[in-house]
Amino acid sequence: MKPDFDLSLVLSRIDEAIRPFPKAAMFDLAERGYNTLFEQLISCIVSIRTLDETTIPVSLRLFEKARTPEQLLALDIPTLTSLLYGTTYPDQKAYTLHGIAERIIHEFKGTLPADFDTLTSLKGVGPKCANLALGVATGQAAISVDIHVHRVVNRWGYVSTKQPEQTLKVLEVQVPQAQWININRLLMPFGKHICTGTLPHCSTCPVLAYCEQVGVERHR
Repeated sequence: MKPDFDLSLVLSRIDEAIRPFPKAAMFDLAERGYNTLFEQLISCIVSIRTLDETTIPVSLRLFEKARTPEQLLALDIPTLTSLLYGTTYPDQKAYTLHGIAERIIHEFKGTLPADFDTLTSLKGVGPKCANLALGVATGQAAISVDIHVHRVVNRWGYVSTKQPEQTLKVLEVQVPQAQWININRLLMPFGKHICTGTLPHCSTCPVLAYCEQVGVERHR
């Protein structure tokens, strides 16, 4: 019989377990000084369907040329596309980033409002990127649910949902706000390196005692 699920204890153990592994991309970039709301939002768009191992160098290459909406808008689409080379759909993302920069300048006078509804009104920005950018850049309580977070909390049996958007809504109810930012900071690398999609490392998992192993048929 599993003990009562203690989220604070679980997250504490995960925090210790993931220390040998690279940080999630947005948190890594923030530690490097790319921590404005605009930079975080742009990097999150770069990261869509792209591994962190690519997201970080592509973001760094982009920020060498543009760290503000004005600087980004000054780049033409071919140049921006070439800077995004390596990420998925670089041409599409170039137009998306251009459109975001243009709207920030013309509608918000160059300053991106730190507001979820405003961010998600920008073409190409979904709840995951809006919440992640807000959480990392401003410290606002926000939960960002990517595929890793979605998989991990469902595997635990902590939630029972089909889509990340559904997971987000449930977590906002069940998780204390003080832990909201930690959900992505901890569970993204945990899901990538330990609680993996196939053959998770259950035998050495620091929170196996609390995990229902929902859907796990084989593990390491």
